[in-house]
Formats: sequence, C-alpha cells, structure tokens
Amino acid sequence: MGLDYSLLEGGYLRDLLDEPRVLEQTFAGLQASVALASLARDLARGKFRKVVLTGMGGSFYALQPLFFSLNRSGCITLLVETSELIHSMPEAIDANTLLIVLSQSGRSVEMLRLLDMRGSAPVLAVTNHADADLAKRADAVVLTRAGDEFSVSSKTYVTSLLALQWLRSVLCAGERDKTSEELAEAAPAAERYLNDWRDHVRELWSEMEGVKHLFLVGRGDSLATVGTGGLILKESAKFHAEGMSSAAFRHGPFEMVSPGVFVLVCEGEGAAAPLNKGLVDDVRKAGGRAALVGSIAEIAACRLPAPWALATPILEILPVQMLSLALAARADREPGKFQLITKVTTVE
Repeated sequence: MGLDYSLLEGGYLRDLLDEPRVLEQTFAGLQASVALASLARDLARGKFRKVVLTGMGGSFYALQPLFFSLNRSGCITLLVETSELIHSMPEAIDANTLLIVLSQSGRSVEMLRLLDMRGSAPVLAVTNHADADLAKRADAVVLTRAGDEFSVSSKTYVTSLLALQWLRSVLCAGERDKTSEELAEAAPAAERYLNDWRDHVRELWSEMEGVKHLFLVGRGDSLATVGTGGLILKESAKFHAEGMSSAAFRHGPFEMVSPGVFVLVCEGEGAAAPLNKGLVDDVRKAGGRAALVGSIAEIAACRLPAPWALATPILEILPVQMLSLALAARADREPGKFQLITKVTTVE
C-alpha cells in the first residue's frame, strides 16, 4: 500500500505548516522589558549565586542550548526537570537563585507548585500565554506567540526555542546584532523547508520501511532536538523512539544495531560534527540504518541550511516532525491525535 496523504490531514499538520508564520511573529515581538534588563544586569554583576533552568517535557529539553551557553559565560547553571526540582531538590531554590522557567501553557501542575514554593527567588518566565499564572506571577516574562495548538508541541516548541536563543544574547552578553541576523533566518528557512513537506514525508516514509526501533542522537545544542524528538514521535505517531546523546548511544544501545534499527544523527557543530558523522558510518558498518541531519545530509528531508547558526537548533526539529507524519501514515493513523493524555498536564 502506498502513502496516503489524506491520513495526515488534521490539526497537527496545520500546526506544523503554521510554524514559519509564528516564528516570524515571535521574532518580531521579542523586546526586552525593563524587568528583564534589570535581571540581566544583576546576573552580570554576580547578584545570583546560580541560575536554575526548569521545565517539563519538550520545555525541559528546549533549555539545553541556554544551559550550555550560561555555563560557558561563567554562570553556575543547573538544568532540572520541574517535578524533580520540587520533590527531590527544593533546597536548590533560594533568594540568590535566578529561576528561568519555560512552560508553554504556564499552568501545568508542576509550574503552579513551583510558584507556590519559590519563596523570594526571582522568576524569569518564558511562556505562550500572557494570562497564565506563570506569566502573572513572574518577575519578568518572555512571551512567545505561537497561538493555540492542536495537541503535540510543535509551534510552541519552535517559538520557545527561538525565544531562548534570543535570551542567550541578553543574559550572556552576546552580540545582539549577530543574534538578530541569525535568528531572523529561522522563519524563512522553515518556510522553504516546509514548502516541500509532501516530498519530505514520502522520502522518510520509504526510509522507515521495516524499522522497528528508532534512536535520535546528537551532542551539545542538538540534545534539545533529540530529547524533544523522541518525545513527540511517541506522542504523535505512537512509535517508540529514544532520544539521547551520541556518546550515550555508544555506551550500550549500540549493541541493538541491526537491520531493523534506524539511528537519526544530528550533525552538530565544531569538534562534535566529525564524531556524529562517524557514528552514522559505524551504524551502517554494523548492519544498521542511519541518516545524518545537517548541512551535508544525503537525504533531502534531513538537509538543513549551512553553516551552523543560532537558528539551526530550531530547524533541526523539522525533519523529526516530518518523520512523525511518515510513521503515522505507516501505521494508518492520524498524527498528533491524543487518546490518553491532554494538552496541559494537571496530575503528577
């Protein structure tokens, strides 16, 4: 049986195709408030002993690039899942801690509990809803403009990552002009890619024939992509996929490599890029199947603009989203349709 595009029609696909518009809208609205500028100055002056980044699900994974950037800039920074922050290490939060909280809804159960227990710790919120509790109770807010979303995080993820990449330049004393120039490319690059979405889905639909196990791996900023990718493939296509670092994959899961295993590897940047390209070759030599996501990808659906820029981590998720459509079509199901969960988690 061939690929039936009619299976893909629905709210999830509409959200994916709307990503260029909401990226442009969010980018246009990213203006530092007085409160945000004040927090940035306090951070630069050493007022905070540490920064704690927190979120759940895709919001947690999206914080990875900011986590690396803050630590490189000299800020002691922790990245902790919100539920674990509340229950396992609440002592990490005090008056000398800057809490950076990412929540698309701003009203999940973990966010509400965190706000109740944060004491006098200042909160910088990144959220999609200005009227949510998180936005109303935060000391500063970075607002994304993804609008309503059907189910699986798609528009809200890319706009959140765009906002966080912009936030790097504010908190880490980056080059604002360079940041604006590189992030301005996110929306038009996403539009160029998504114009060929049917071709991308067909190509990946063919690649997934006979695949039983799927791994998404990468290093550095790409950990955001592989973590979120593993999550959304389970949610949208009901296909079990694991996201992990390339090094973690070599430390054990590589033993699973076989013709039924497919490894999607993010190329990354710098010294990590050759290591990731080498992993693709090693998986193939061991009898598995693998593809690279990056500027030199063999598969057109996985090929991204070059060179690496701040917009690249945003664009890396697009091939994974196309993969979610392909896997859903192979299973004869509508992608992104929730059966057991809801958009906002209200029970821990």
